[in-house]
Amino acid sequence: MEYKTQCRVLRGVGGLYYVSLADSEAHSALYPDTASPLAGKTLLTRARGSLRTPDGGKIKVGDICEFIYTDNSFTEGGIPQDDSSGLPEGAVSAILPRRNSLIRPPLSNLDILVIVCASAAPAPATETIDKLLSVAEYHGIEAIVVIGKSELDGEVAEKLEKTYKSALYPTFTLSCYEGDGIEEFSSYIKERLRGKVAAFAGASGVGKSTLINALFPEMKLAAGEISRKISRGKHTTRQAELFPLEGGGFLADTPGFSMIDFENFDFFPFDALPDTMREFREHYGECKYLDCSHTKEEGCAILDAIERGEIAPSRHESYLSMYKTLKAKPRWEKRQ
Repeated sequence: MEYKTQCRVLRGVGGLYYVSLADSEAHSALYPDTASPLAGKTLLTRARGSLRTPDGGKIKVGDICEFIYTDNSFTEGGIPQDDSSGLPEGAVSAILPRRNSLIRPPLSNLDILVIVCASAAPAPATETIDKLLSVAEYHGIEAIVVIGKSELDGEVAEKLEKTYKSALYPTFTLSCYEGDGIEEFSSYIKERLRGKVAAFAGASGVGKSTLINALFPEMKLAAGEISRKISRGKHTTRQAELFPLEGGGFLADTPGFSMIDFENFDFFPFDALPDTMREFREHYGECKYLDCSHTKEEGCAILDAIERGEIAPSRHESYLSMYKTLKAKPRWEKRQ
């Protein structure tokens, strides 16, 4: 007998894939009155042929796919049965439509992006934070800002919190060293994460792994030591991978989020930039000129809002940097 269900790709390894099959409840909702003896199992499998999305994209971590298997795929009790190659019979047969798809890191169907910075050691790079926020906005990803190491520079932490709360993002200030703010953020993120996929992003050395370990001990990620010589973190992760979490949801362990290179990677087109600045939107349509670029024009509602203290100058500086880079690029064509 042949069975069909859905799975999520957790990791790709040389043409093979670790996948998490829909649990019994999810399967029943997707395929009423059909069985899935391997419901909820995680296993290593193949793809059926050279699968592509309608626009030519290959399988990515995070993809939700169709999975087909037979009675030969498992023994009595639902234990996956290995064939001579060491793999259970069955295969990923189709890539289902994606909610979003990132180029760098190669990851799809991301629901939440937690952007982590530090008040010091390393100093916060607001342009990197703002680029990440714009990428999240364009792809419809819920963004959350976390300011860590608050014990090192409380004044900077307070300023950052004010900046990103005024930009209309959920913002949390905390200290893993002293434990301040951890409980509040833990309750918030675990509630938001149920049934969703989240990733933590930020510059090396800001304390992402330390924070993840504090929130999700089951992840057991190695916290990279800060190099005293260059004051930068050392990468320990080399490829994207999803980890199932207790209570539901997945956490992505991903390299690449700190490399927000707008010159060499196409995160979004130039024309989309204004709409990625969340706090700018309420002022659009109020400028003196209809074609205002919000860079230096007289009567620009965005510049006026900055003068009134409603928009942080650092946010506009990041906008100007992205504007300059994206405007100089050739016409953007979406690539998966």
